Amino acid sequence: MKKSLGAGTLAMPTPVWLVGAYDAEGKANAMTAAWGGICCSKPPCLAVSLRAATYTHGCIMARKAFTVSVPSAEQADLADAFGLVSGRDTDKFAATGLTPVRGGTVDAPYVGEFPLVVECRVLFVHELGLHTQFVGEIVDVLAEESVLNEAGKAVMEKVRPVLYDPSGRMYHATGPVIGPGFSIGRKLVGK
Repeated sequence: MKKSLGAGTLAMPTPVWLVGAYDAEGKANAMTAAWGGICCSKPPCLAVSLRAATYTHGCIMARKAFTVSVPSAEQADLADAFGLVSGRDTDKFAATGLTPVRGGTVDAPYVGEFPLVVECRVLFVHELGLHTQFVGEIVDVLAEESVLNEAGKAVMEKVRPVLYDPSGRMYHATGPVIGPGFSIGRKLVGK
């Protein structure tokens, strides 16, 4: 029997992303965010939800663009560091030794050392309560060649993205492949 845990942010897992934007003076800034995901396939879009109190929120509102840099499991400590201090007070790139890189298609920086980057132009802004949801149209995806397969597709086992467990407040790595999507269940439905 299942036990009620009450209302809460317990969907598992959530991604660990660094959301990047420039401030009014053009300084690169990024923050760690876990409230996000793909939200549309045509046009390709993702959504991130940030509190208005964050420095990055104001940067995105001003520039109407952001990036999502996806860290690998080996970079979890670096990703965590970007969520511990505010860009108002700390140059997080300088503090961690990571490199801010100007986006090629949007007015926002990304983390040069992270294996996967998504560049987004803001399409919609939704006030949801404590958080503002930014829906960004994906205008480009950048990947290190080392995480691509022979067909030029990013492979999760090579990216090794960091996952966040909001219930236990712990970071996790992805596990082994279970099977192909839209396929392993066919035997159950006769297709």
